[in-house]
Amino acid sequence: MGMAYNNNPNLPRVRMQAVRLVRHGASIRETARHFGYTHGAIRRWIEKANALPSNIQIIPTVSSRPHHHPNELSENIVSRILEIRSERNQCAEIIHYKLGQEDILVSLSSVKRTLRRCGLSRFSKWKKWHQYPARPTPEKPGLLVEIDTIHDGIPEDCLYVYTLIDVCSRMTQAIPALAINTHYSLKFVEKARMLLPFALQTLQSDHGPEFSKWFTKRIIERGMAHRHSRVRRPSDNGHLERFNRTLQEECLNRVPRSLKSWQKEIPEYLRYYNEERPHMGLEMKTPIQKITEVDTSY
Repeated sequence: MGMAYNNNPNLPRVRMQAVRLVRHGASIRETARHFGYTHGAIRRWIEKANALPSNIQIIPTVSSRPHHHPNELSENIVSRILEIRSERNQCAEIIHYKLGQEDILVSLSSVKRTLRRCGLSRFSKWKKWHQYPARPTPEKPGLLVEIDTIHDGIPEDCLYVYTLIDVCSRMTQAIPALAINTHYSLKFVEKARMLLPFALQTLQSDHGPEFSKWFTKRIIERGMAHRHSRVRRPSDNGHLERFNRTLQEECLNRVPRSLKSWQKEIPEYLRYYNEERPHMGLEMKTPIQKITEVDTSY
């Protein structure tokens, strides 16, 4: 007979304490009255403990979920799903389509569930899902600043560029790097704060690991807000994605690909971009002209 499922985190330890009390001479009924459980529950705990290795310190809670379902997928279908996944590591949607071509009738959700059960899902169960507060209206410089990274090259020989753009004025900053993480992200923001002629109030980034929970905490400690772009909303970071492309086409692709070269050329290009390059989105003004215009209007 199994035990009723309970999600109390202390219960596995309590079960073993009850078993030890019986093993040290107490009767089952005395133990049941002491712990406030039924005589039958203590007896089942003893049976469970006897089947466990002697060095186990708890009697774990076993899920009451049934081991099989009357509508579960056959072993042949599960094997075929895993075979297709192993061929090219393709997503569940492609696997579902290929199964249909082979006249194997299975739902897309069943394919995803099979991959998840076998540890082949592309989504981590440890991932922290972010909240999406209201997106600030960029009426003034600094109210909404987008931040991102450019990856250039294969993983074994990759160069990175931290990039940032103010949505109101389109003023930008960029710094090349050999690696990216939350600490480098924070250092980039600190340097950008010193270079930009206005205060930063809200930073917006994608869900990359370099902008994770630790980064958010440090940003809040410095009096700024941090929001993540919404999933499947590419327009959220559209201004910065366009700047990243411009930076690559007008600067990075025209100079030698090395950290030393980028450290020299990127600052020169930023001066041109912020002070001389006209922007169609700003009615052919430069970012510095836009900042001056906004400051005088308030």
